[in-house]
Amino acid sequence: MRILFLGDVMGRAGRAAISETLPRLRDEWRLDFVVVNGENASSGMGLSGEHAKLLFEAGADCVTLGDHAFDQKDMLQYIEQDSRIIRPLNFAKGAPGRGHRLFTARGGQKVLVVQALGQVFMKRAFDDPFGAVEGVLKSHPRGGLAQAVIVDMHCEATSEKMAMGHFCNGRASLVVGTHTHVPTGDAQILSEGTAYLSDAGMCGDYNSVIGMEKTEPMRRFITGMPKARFTPATGEATLSGVYVETDDRTGAAKRVVMVRQGGLLQQSAP
Repeated sequence: MRILFLGDVMGRAGRAAISETLPRLRDEWRLDFVVVNGENASSGMGLSGEHAKLLFEAGADCVTLGDHAFDQKDMLQYIEQDSRIIRPLNFAKGAPGRGHRLFTARGGQKVLVVQALGQVFMKRAFDDPFGAVEGVLKSHPRGGLAQAVIVDMHCEATSEKMAMGHFCNGRASLVVGTHTHVPTGDAQILSEGTAYLSDAGMCGDYNSVIGMEKTEPMRRFITGMPKARFTPATGEATLSGVYVETDDRTGAAKRVVMVRQGGLLQQSAP
């Protein structure tokens, strides 16, 4: 399979880049399955039902969330209506929606998508992500029930992301970090066939402070005092993420390439 994972969509600029670019990439790269992290797609904080529809219309097969999963209040109901949206597996008990799902790719292959929230440096304590992921991987073996397994590790610390990569080595096809909005350069295939990238980056305007218009974040760093709300930057966005080719028989990754399309960053494509 040819799989594309795109990092956190940031505000209007990120949504526009997805709408304008993803349909073309689906065709040109002959993609079988696309995952988009929609964590910050609506005003930089969460995802609304309306904007979820936009991401799916552009070509996403699955949309993952994160610690801002329910910042847009309509998502509390909308996530129950659309099972293609995945919230963190180890989120608060009783939260609506689900933390994993077995999807069917365009070619008929089964793809498991799992998302977990990390614990290190996060604002609130979440349940153990490793134990939560373990149970799902045991019941959905790579190359068995699922031809491909994708784990979105949404957290601050690269060490925690790397630990999840090695924890899932041989059991996932791809482990990719999200949340920090800065793409890393460590795409690799681990020893047992798991593709890994510490952070997919964001789909947003990189002439910014992690996607936010620069003035207010800089003011707060310099003076320690807030004056206005953060607002997403609206310049041309870069689509950032990772492309993986997998073996349908084993679920192992055969190729991994970092993706950068449009905007300010150096371009990269399969």
